[in-house]
Amino acid sequence: MAAVNAMALKRNITHVIYDMDGVLLDTESFYTMAASMFAARYGKDFSSELKSRMIGKKSLDSARIFVESLELPIAPEEYLKARESFLNDLLPQAQQMPGAERLTLHLHQAKVPQAVATSSDTYHFRLKTTRHASWFGIFDCLILGDDPALKQGKPAPDIFLLAAERLGAVPSECLVFEDAPAGIEAAHAAGMSAVALPDKIVDPACYKRADQILSSLVEFVPQEWGLPAYSDGRTSPESPPAIVT
Repeated sequence: MAAVNAMALKRNITHVIYDMDGVLLDTESFYTMAASMFAARYGKDFSSELKSRMIGKKSLDSARIFVESLELPIAPEEYLKARESFLNDLLPQAQQMPGAERLTLHLHQAKVPQAVATSSDTYHFRLKTTRHASWFGIFDCLILGDDPALKQGKPAPDIFLLAAERLGAVPSECLVFEDAPAGIEAAHAAGMSAVALPDKIVDPACYKRADQILSSLVEFVPQEWGLPAYSDGRTSPESPPAIVT
């Protein structure tokens, strides 16, 4: 599935920024389960098209799209409150996405500055990272959805521009990893390169603006982006080299 836009390879990447849900931590399935269960209560279906419009956005923005699209007789805030107990039980169980720890630790050891830029607020960030506090401690910068300096959520570029500012980075030299179409749009609006890790239930066509599309971070080859290579020159012995187009 790996494909790289040849023009993107000319960029000199010096800083890396990650979305969290669906990129570093396997949490998106929890949100899908909650939305599907809630939609079913009203005899509605939670479609992949609706998911593609919700994913990556701030909670309230996402909830508003959900409620309005399905014409549910509740307010977005009611939906968020109703799903909270369900998520509170599941989010602390979040596991790492394949290849995430290896890549981030490798770049950390190579002294490549890294940031997490997530729409999750502080409360939910802490739930999700319950088992991963030491790992998230390696990042040079954490931008959360309720950061006072953050004015607009994705697809606006604000969160990535804020991450670049705090990293002391030039936006054109930043590489963003995202699982959400809105995140890809935000990265490009910020003048950054973007690697997509598509959510399984979202139409792949929604990621056509990504500079590279991967099935997982296991497929990522750092040196294609001017980043330090793994000692074996690839992500793992099992990983095929990326197809350059």
